[in-house]
Amino acid sequence: MPAPPRLFDRLLHRKRLDRAARGYTNADFLQRRAAYDVAGRLDPILRNFPLAVDLSARGGAFAQALADEAPGKVETLIEADLSHAMLAGRTGLRVVADEERLPFADASLDLIVSTLGLHWTNDVVGALIQVRRALKPDGLFIGAFLGGVTLTELRQSLVAAESEILGGAGSRVSPFADAQDAANLLQRAGFVQAVSDVDTVTVRYEHPLKLISDLRQMGETGVLADRHPKPLTRKLLERTFQLYAERFGGEDGRIPATFEILTVTGWAPPIPVAG
Repeated sequence: MPAPPRLFDRLLHRKRLDRAARGYTNADFLQRRAAYDVAGRLDPILRNFPLAVDLSARGGAFAQALADEAPGKVETLIEADLSHAMLAGRTGLRVVADEERLPFADASLDLIVSTLGLHWTNDVVGALIQVRRALKPDGLFIGAFLGGVTLTELRQSLVAAESEILGGAGSRVSPFADAQDAANLLQRAGFVQAVSDVDTVTVRYEHPLKLISDLRQMGETGVLADRHPKPLTRKLLERTFQLYAERFGGEDGRIPATFEILTVTGWAPPIPVAG
């Protein structure tokens, strides 16, 4: 099989996460929202999960959400993250792990969750296949990742500014999966009973610079492997911000930033029953 295209610079992504770790909780509102949503989905399930892994654990939002929303549902939780700095200073079982190269044995886990990390993998289906293999038969996966509508206002403003100043636009913002394809990703990876849904979040900022600051603090700034050949100059940024305010600004002067969280749920196939 041919290797998947290298969309993202994973080493640069890890460095961005390391840089963001110290103040991550100051801008973890999306991670926390996704984590509490995932934990809330576990509560009505009529079974417990002895051993679970939280991929992309970041600041530990899922562990807290689990304690608040579904206490006792998971006996042992292992927190995993690409960034060692993100896991530092917390108790409990922790492992530095790359979502593209999971270190877990086949059929060893009852539950795997991932909140806002898989959209940075170069091969999402390949990562999900590894997740499915690590799950025991009838094990559960719940994942949340950013969808294609995310940062649509910033994208449109940046493209318009580049076309105006540079005479054309290139890729500066990372691509995200389409909501319509979310459940299909799980099916392609071999999961059964795959479902997906969308949570659209609009955050209002006083200025686009505050949005950029939050993205940096989240570790969510672009890490495209094939980066734009021309630098992001002050002139280009200023024009981007002007267009952002003109096209999307509200009467109160604030600008909206849209985030689309796609949440997918799927089960590893059960052991076939002999006929």
